[in-house]
Amino acid sequence: MKKTGAVIVLAILMAFVLSASAVMAEGAFQTDGGKGIDICILTSSGIDDGSFNENCYDGAKVFADAHPDSTLRDVKEPDLSKLIETVASLVGDYDVFVLPGYNFAGIGDIAVANPDKYFIVVDSTIMDSEGNALNNLENVYTMTFQEEQSGFFAGIAAALETKTGKVAVVNGIAFPSNVNYQFGFMAGVNYANAKYGTSVEIVELPSFAGTAAVEVAGMGTDVGGNYVGSFADEATGKEVGKALIDAGADVILVAAGSSGNGVFTAAKEAGNVFIIGCDVDQYDDGVNGDSNIILTSALKIMDVNVTRQLDAIYDGTFVGTDAILGADTDSTGYVADEGRHQMSAATLEKLAEAYALLKDGTIVPPSNFNGHLPDKFPGLE
Repeated sequence: MKKTGAVIVLAILMAFVLSASAVMAEGAFQTDGGKGIDICILTSSGIDDGSFNENCYDGAKVFADAHPDSTLRDVKEPDLSKLIETVASLVGDYDVFVLPGYNFAGIGDIAVANPDKYFIVVDSTIMDSEGNALNNLENVYTMTFQEEQSGFFAGIAAALETKTGKVAVVNGIAFPSNVNYQFGFMAGVNYANAKYGTSVEIVELPSFAGTAAVEVAGMGTDVGGNYVGSFADEATGKEVGKALIDAGADVILVAAGSSGNGVFTAAKEAGNVFIIGCDVDQYDDGVNGDSNIILTSALKIMDVNVTRQLDAIYDGTFVGTDAILGADTDSTGYVADEGRHQMSAATLEKLAEAYALLKDGTIVPPSNFNGHLPDKFPGLE
C-alpha cells in the first residue's frame, strides 16, 4: 500500500510539473514581473557590415538595452555550410535566435525539435531536412521583404541622376533577396526610360553574372547582373566596382554586405561616382573628405521588425508567422530625409509619384518569385 501510494503521489507531482511546463511554454517567457531572455544573433560576415546584419543586430540591441534582464550575444560563422549545425550546437544555450540571411532556411528540423525556443529568421522562410516547406510554426517568425520595391526606387533615382547615362547594381550572392534588388533596380531604370524620357543603359559584367539560388520563372537561373560571389569579400567588391566605373557607370546600387565596402572604396577613389546604399541609410559611410558618395539608400526596415518580435516573445504575445513585408507596412522605401541624400527636387517628386502607384498596386516590380521580369511588369506596359 505504501509503495502504491508513493507511486500515486509521484504521478500527481509529474502531472503538475508537466502542466506547469505547458503553461510556461504557452505564455512564452513572461512571468510575474517579466523574465529576461537570452538572445543569440548568428551571422556569416559579422554584425559590423554597415548594412544587413548590422541592422538586424541593431533591432536586437534596442530590445536588449530596454530589458536589462535579457542578454544578447553575436556569433560569427564564416563557413556558410556550417551555419545550421552551429544553430544546433547553440540551441541549448539561448531562448531566442535572430538569424539574418537565406542560409538559415534549413533550420526547420531544429525549430520543430525545440518548440520552447524561438527563431526570428530574416530574408527566408524555412524548410525541413527533406526540403519541405514549414509554414507558420508557433515558435518561428520569418520575415521576407519585397526588396524589389526598394530596388525599383533606386533604379528610378539612378536613371534620373546619372550624368553618363550608364548605371549598375552590385550584389553579393544571387539569393532571392538579392535577385529582388537586382530586378527591382533594372525595372526602375526601364520605368524611367519609358515614363520620364531618360535613355539609360544598365551595365553588366559577364564575368560576374549571377546564378540564382532559386530558379526564376521565364529566365531560369542565369540572371545576369554583377555578383561578387560573397558577402564578405571586399577585394573582389572593389574589383567589380572599378570595372563598372571603368565601363562608364556613375551611379551604382550596392547590395553586397561587407563586399560592398570594396565598391564604396572604388567609388571614393574614382570621384564623380554615386553609390546607392542598401538595406539601411548608409549616408555616413559615404563620407569622402569634404564630399559624400551616397546618392540615397534603398531601405528595408529590419531592425524595427526584429525589435517588435523580441518584445512579443518577452510579453508572451508572440505569434509564429511567415510575414511578407513591403511599403504597405512602411518596411521598404528609400531615404528622402533632408541632409541624408543628394537627389534633385525633380527626382524626389517623381519618386513620390511612383511610390503612390506602387502602393496602390498599379506598379508591381518584378521579383525572384512573382513571375514578372525587369522588361515586363505591371505598370511598365
